[in-house]
Amino acid sequence: MSVSINLDLAGAEEFLQALNRFDTAMQNRVQEQLLEWAESVKADAERLVPVRTGYLQSTIFAKSQGWQIEVGAEATYAAAVEFGTRYARAKPYLTPAVEAYLPSLERVLLEALDLAKGEAQL
Repeated sequence: MSVSINLDLAGAEEFLQALNRFDTAMQNRVQEQLLEWAESVKADAERLVPVRTGYLQSTIFAKSQGWQIEVGAEATYAAAVEFGTRYARAKPYLTPAVEAYLPSLERVLLEALDLAKGEAQL
């Protein structure tokens, strides 16, 4: 079970052209910022998850590949805890973590792009 956030850049042709002008190091810098954001979401989810044995908490992950960010949990029962079942009430931990950090995602992206743009002009 995982929650993933995809940045769909379709329709933003000018933005894509600017990214293509960035060298690999600068693209990596932006991707590092995205992963740092995802790690913050992961830390919040680890704080919020109900803990009995600690296994579910230990399977929470954050990863980034290209422009895709994924935060989730790999325990087989992760979805049952997040969304509940007909026998157990939901105890959300991923959704509130993502919702808490979502407003800062735009700022993180803009700062990373400004930094990369500034380095490109040097």
